Amino acid sequence: SGSGKSTILKLVLGLVKPDTGRVFVGDREITGLSETELEPIRKEIGMVFQEGALFDFLTVGQNVAYRLLEAEAPMEEIEEVVRRLLGFVGLERAIDKMPADLSGGMRRRVAIARALVGNPKVILYDEPTAGLDPITARTICDLMIKLRDLEGASSIFVTHDLETALNMAGEYAFKDESEEIRFLPEGDDFCLINTRFVILKEGRILFEGSDEEMRSSENPYIQEFLT
Repeated sequence: SGSGKSTILKLVLGLVKPDTGRVFVGDREITGLSETELEPIRKEIGMVFQEGALFDFLTVGQNVAYRLLEAEAPMEEIEEVVRRLLGFVGLERAIDKMPADLSGGMRRRVAIARALVGNPKVILYDEPTAGLDPITARTICDLMIKLRDLEGASSIFVTHDLETALNMAGEYAFKDESEEIRFLPEGDDFCLINTRFVILKEGRILFEGSDEEMRSSENPYIQEFLT
């Protein structure tokens, strides 16, 4: 806690400016951009906040539609997008419910659906499984894996939940011949090479590398964290 994880997400969104150094999103430097210049870049980024951060006074459907309503998109388009995204997270039947009527895990899934509006290329997750029971956390993890492997979305996943992070790094999703989505662990026939771990301590990078490199690290802090 307090090591700078959430601050990194704010840097990516341009909500915080670095004192030194530069910030790139893809191949574009955003360090000195104005709010107006940042707007098209932010449209390509989805954000899942801690605890979901839904608007309590809006229904589930209205929460997911918020960005489209602000853009004054046609209502037919809004309804189609909202139903498709809620279907993706398994909550289409909750479209007219209020956030107060949902469990913690359901609110996180609504937050993921909201973050997917506009087909973002990058999704930022700020501790999306915090405070959830293991089964619900696994559901959220499966959604993140689906987005990565089936939708091609890159992501930064901030978490204290090492088990979920290792699941993300060690499993992949695919559609079988009957179009059913399946999850399998990486093995001899398939290896995830594009997942990187970064461990922060007191605002500094203590480790950066693969999950295998992290497990084999001799750093005592990392070994204590792993056990």
